[in-house]
Amino acid sequence: MKRLFWLGLGVATGVVVTRKAGRTARQATPAGLASNLGDAVGELAGAIGAFGADIRAGMSEREQELQDMVEQRSGIAPRPGRRATPATGTRPARARRAEG
Repeated sequence: MKRLFWLGLGVATGVVVTRKAGRTARQATPAGLASNLGDAVGELAGAIGAFGADIRAGMSEREQELQDMVEQRSGIAPRPGRRATPATGTRPARARRAEG
């Protein structure tokens, strides 16, 4: 009975080691490395996209807070659909193109 137990344990260990070695060997091939690199780039692109979405959501929220504050302090509501222009004195690109 002991021998049968040890034989079974040896077979199970051999199967596990063989599968793990085969998986490692597949990952070391050029196709496996390319697949791993592709997965990593995909994850990075997803993370960058999520970061950009978070930034845009934060900007939109802050812009609304600022518009509410201006409206509250000055009593002047911005026109619907109109975006605030920068206070730097620069004109939009469309206006510059029309001039030049």
